[in-house]
Amino acid sequence: MPSEKILAAKQQRVEDLVSELKGATTYVFVATRGLTVAQDTEMRAELRKAGVKFAVIKNTVLRRVFAELGFEGLDELFQGPTAVGYSEDIIAPAKILAKYSEDFEPMEIKGGIIDGKVATVAEIVALSKVPDPATLQTQVAYSLLFPFTKLAMLVKAVAEKKQEEGGEAAPATETAAVEAPAEAPAEEAAPAETPAE
Repeated sequence: MPSEKILAAKQQRVEDLVSELKGATTYVFVATRGLTVAQDTEMRAELRKAGVKFAVIKNTVLRRVFAELGFEGLDELFQGPTAVGYSEDIIAPAKILAKYSEDFEPMEIKGGIIDGKVATVAEIVALSKVPDPATLQTQVAYSLLFPFTKLAMLVKAVAEKKQEEGGEAAPATETAAVEAPAEAPAEEAAPAETPAE
């Protein structure tokens, strides 16, 4: 049986992890067995750059930590070597770890937690397809501006059409004015012939 000192150290480890993990919005659990040192280094560098923390933690510790965080039903995920990527950014852990699970064959997503709800592998992959916040902001801004842009284009098209119609109408009026005097003498010529009879 472990000594009180060992049990206290384990309990302290759980408490430290609870404190560390509780602020995250997304947790992605992965199996990384079989990755080369180079692959692991590359992946961890990208995770760090995106502000995602990543750690390999014993399953017994993970069970206790997530039980204290209020999550149940994760026992199936905590089989075999397990690493967890987590962040306050809801998308980044899923996006990066899904990318590397596609690129590096030994790596496998087990599941995760998204915004307080246990998520399947399919839900983690779906989340990974969501554009990053900068792209989303651009898309939202475009969608908000699009009606105004469309209206401006419509107003411009109407103005151009009116201008074209106005340009064609002027020559037609000038032609009518030129033709009118030519018809007037013809009308005057008819009465002049009547007295000659």
